[in-house]
Amino acid sequence: MAYFEHEGCTLHYEEYGHGTPLLLVHGLGSSTLDWEKQIPELSTRYRVIIPDVRGHGRSDKPRERYSIASFSADLVALIEYLNLGPTHLVGLSMGGMIGFQLAVDQPSLLKSLCIVNSAPEVKVRTADDYWQWFKRWSLMRILSLRTIGTALGGKLFPKPEQADLRHKMAERWAKNDKRAYLASFNAIVGWGVQERLAKVTCPTLIISADRDYTPVALKEAYVKLLPDARLVVIEDSRHATPLDQPHRFNQTLLEFLTAVDTTTQDH
Repeated sequence: MAYFEHEGCTLHYEEYGHGTPLLLVHGLGSSTLDWEKQIPELSTRYRVIIPDVRGHGRSDKPRERYSIASFSADLVALIEYLNLGPTHLVGLSMGGMIGFQLAVDQPSLLKSLCIVNSAPEVKVRTADDYWQWFKRWSLMRILSLRTIGTALGGKLFPKPEQADLRHKMAERWAKNDKRAYLASFNAIVGWGVQERLAKVTCPTLIISADRDYTPVALKEAYVKLLPDARLVVIEDSRHATPLDQPHRFNQTLLEFLTAVDTTTQDH
């Protein structure tokens, strides 16, 4: 268990393995535990670094407004604190947004970027968008985090054999700090860097579950805006692909990272 300070906030991270650094960034309401099915395999070949985003897990939960830009600044501080140099970054959902923000702000810090079930913007444009956002926000204020976790678990892991994952989801969600959770949700809504995607110069892999919340078509559209990106769709998966299809996910990611590392060595 390791900690570092950034702007008066104590942030928690974990480290496994040796080699080229690989940062794994979790989603909203989650923690380093998002990556339990990746650590054993990835850490045999990489120095895997897994932070708890501000307001999550074992990191501080300051009473303030959160933003994707400040989450990204925390990661930049971690990269500098550990003196990593250019690193591979994998971000799931909100972690992908943080990855996009870092990639457009500080492209030289990234060796590669992998975005999992995420998007470069969350804009509220139509009356329906506003209604969906308001509905989610209201439910999150009213319901207990355990109730939300149970509902999410049922959505993300609906199969009979996924009972264990459903149970974990409910347990983990219940441990969130409600105020920090809402502040993080507010940081997502209205955020976007889509108009700056041309700045993402590193090789980029977009992974989409075939049954993610947002359609594969959305990912196909923004992949075209990135200078060096490709999309891989993982079958029979929902929003938490690293947990529901760990083997396919790890294989896809390792193939991509190996290709990037080989190309960099050749230059």
